[in-house]
Amino acid sequence: MGFIKDFKKFAMRGNMLDLAIGFTVGAAFTTVVKSLVNDVIMPPIGMVTGNADFSDHFVVLKGEIPEGGFKTLADAQEAGAVTLNYGVFLNSCLSLLIVAIAMFVIIRLVNRLDEELDERFGEPPAPGEPTEKKCEFCRSTIPYRATRCPQCTSQLAAAEPAASV
Repeated sequence: MGFIKDFKKFAMRGNMLDLAIGFTVGAAFTTVVKSLVNDVIMPPIGMVTGNADFSDHFVVLKGEIPEGGFKTLADAQEAGAVTLNYGVFLNSCLSLLIVAIAMFVIIRLVNRLDEELDERFGEPPAPGEPTEKKCEFCRSTIPYRATRCPQCTSQLAAAEPAASV
């Protein structure tokens, strides 16, 4: 009975749930990327290379090759031929590249958003730091740490933080 209780405690931790959600979203994302590669990107590449389906690029390593060769990888495998499936491998590499680029873009956007939030809502004002100031150009009252006036959109000098006591 203690094992089940301990496992439940472990499984319900925040990180475990985050990991499960991330894994599920990642699996769904991989399915979409695989479809993008196989159904959208590879057909035009296959057309340029003279083959309708790039995943049907292979080399027969062992087995009897019929007159005119095998038309598809499925035909070769059905005949019992041992094949080197470099087209399938290239599709997988392209899928990995697209996932890596997409993750890079997502991580970059999240980091940029995090930086913006830190700049906008960063540290609370230090004791003794004013909360407002006047815009040098239109004389509107604006937040002390503002670097652009919301009224006249003038670029302002960044406010110097108050010295720590």
